[in-house]
Amino acid sequence: MSLTLDPAAQDLLFREAHTANTFTDEPVTEGQVQAIYDLIKYAPTAFNQSPLRVVLVRSAEARERLVPHMSEGNQAKTATAPLVAILAADNEFHEELPALFPHFPQAKDVFFSERAAREQAAALNASLQAGYFILGIRAAGLAAGPMTGFDPAGVQKEFLDDDHTPLIIVNIGKPGEDASFPRSPRLAYDQVVTTV
Repeated sequence: MSLTLDPAAQDLLFREAHTANTFTDEPVTEGQVQAIYDLIKYAPTAFNQSPLRVVLVRSAEARERLVPHMSEGNQAKTATAPLVAILAADNEFHEELPALFPHFPQAKDVFFSERAAREQAAALNASLQAGYFILGIRAAGLAAGPMTGFDPAGVQKEFLDDDHTPLIIVNIGKPGEDASFPRSPRLAYDQVVTTV
């Protein structure tokens, strides 16, 4: 069976895309980031809660604040990537639900009055949006270097507040020399999918 999506687009988004570890010095523009967001904002989330929040690290001063919180192996590439995005979950996303889920504005209080429920929902749904964010970067012809190797408490203290939980940090730009490792093996369909 063939897919509806053009094979070249399939390659761009999936088969030929790799995690980038080096980047050229070509800048990532605000317009590119806006275009990425305008595409990925349609990612599905429960109750349309849309809890993903993005902090763009552009300035040298902000970069100097971020790099010490990265794992040792992620510091150099984070220091030199054209743009770095901190992807975080907004644990107070429910305040936006009356506008985002207007046919059931009571969802804010019915399902998300407790902080623990909000934190769990925010982490899951913002992670789903983060996956779309990476696809959006690829759709823009850029490479993504997503990383979970960082000190979450340190990043939160430096860039966020107690209502926002950092989930993943993504280096963004045009891939540089020897940007990625060879493709690692993947599980086969029948190792993943079970029909019952």
